[in-house]
Amino acid sequence: MTPKGKTTAARRTAAAADPQTGAETKDKPRVEAVERALSVLEAFADGTTRMPLSEISARTGFYPSTVLRLFHSLEHFGYLHRDDDGFFRLGPSLWRLGVLYQNAFDLEHHVRPVLDRLVERLGETAAFYIREGDRRICLYRRFAASSIGHHVEEGAELPMDRGASAHVLMAFTGAKGQKYDAVRRDGLYVSYGERNPDANAIAVPVYGQGDAFVGALSIIGPVNRLVGATIDKSIPVLQEASQALARSLRGR
Repeated sequence: MTPKGKTTAARRTAAAADPQTGAETKDKPRVEAVERALSVLEAFADGTTRMPLSEISARTGFYPSTVLRLFHSLEHFGYLHRDDDGFFRLGPSLWRLGVLYQNAFDLEHHVRPVLDRLVERLGETAAFYIREGDRRICLYRRFAASSIGHHVEEGAELPMDRGASAHVLMAFTGAKGQKYDAVRRDGLYVSYGERNPDANAIAVPVYGQGDAFVGALSIIGPVNRLVGATIDKSIPVLQEASQALARSLRGR
């Protein structure tokens, strides 16, 4: 085994098993097969671009046959590739996820100023939501000075069956039905006490590069304030903010 042999997976596995170093994670559920697969990827963490099977085996402490079994699954999802000469290298899926990770941080610099301007202009709480599977996530939020009593913090996961942003996210990610057809036609949705009986909300879609749907921009306010003519006046302001954000994202 090379000097690097246990600097990645083997050392990490040993630490997790040790009652001292692994104490903080001993009560958390773990999946051995997943950890082994990730350990193979971690073998490249020092910047080595290509290596033979024997080197991966040495760095992880796994038998070559084990590495090969893990490779087939990693290759299937694009995380690892084997060249014609038998050497292994990282696959394109890692680059794709890396770009998404980077864009998530880049996105913040575009969204937060828009939320700030919305709060300043409308005096209501503003938020940006994205869809993750069957849930929506409040990715960024700016609270108004006089906000409603029920707060939704950044990072909160909410259901997709109610709320203005939920309907916009559903409509622009392929949901079918007359309700979603109307949301796509109007380019917005107004909810009246759907998730919180004390609050109304307006949401509009946001597009990015290549007119790809990115998320939902929304404002939320108390039912006695965000209602009637106030909603009518707020809609064009929210749409203008969405268009400004789209231009910013496309210029990125």
